[in-house]
Amino acid sequence: MNVTFYGQSCFLFEIAGKKVLIDPFITPNELAAHIDASAIEADFILVSHGHADHTADLVDIAKRTGALVICSYEIMVWLNGKGVNNCHPMNLGGQRSFDFGKIKMVFAAHSNSLPDGTYGGTAAGFIIEAENKTYYYSGDTALMQEMKLFGDLYNFDAVFFPIGDNFTMGVDDAILAAKFVKCDTVIGMHYDTFGYIKIDKEEALTKFNNAGLQLKLIEIGSSISI
Repeated sequence: MNVTFYGQSCFLFEIAGKKVLIDPFITPNELAAHIDASAIEADFILVSHGHADHTADLVDIAKRTGALVICSYEIMVWLNGKGVNNCHPMNLGGQRSFDFGKIKMVFAAHSNSLPDGTYGGTAAGFIIEAENKTYYYSGDTALMQEMKLFGDLYNFDAVFFPIGDNFTMGVDDAILAAKFVKCDTVIGMHYDTFGYIKIDKEEALTKFNNAGLQLKLIEIGSSISI
């Protein structure tokens, strides 16, 4: 899978010939000023929860690309009111196969509302099985016991964890989370965008390395293969 990072928690996964965009927050992000959100293509858009730093470009990109938006039922209703009707609702514990692979929506320990204050359902993460590999995008979350269950049920090739602290897990909890899910490869997200979540990158990399784990911090606009 090819992964492009667009800042905060926004990634573009290229899987099985499809483009899967996750949590599109680009235009308001000063760190992503060099990224043109209007040029991003998507076949699918996954939305973990409704906070503005995950949905700022959602309506515009969904309308322009016609991508199928996969999200909670509550976010779907909100999107319908914005004129976005190509949506697939899911809820916690549910799974579904799509053209690029299979998704399971799982719990994330976090709050959830839309930018206008509308209730957005329960915050979520996604377990993605595609091209004989398995990935866990946790969304915004605290460290939680459910991760141990995920580690027992799945053999993850890579996981995407927030490391910015304050609103989500920080580096130390993300290391514990990686051990809970039994995955050595962690792609960091939800850090540095705002003052509250700025981190010492070298310290983070060292802590993960000392724990026998690999932390990948992708430059905004850059891509890696996992």
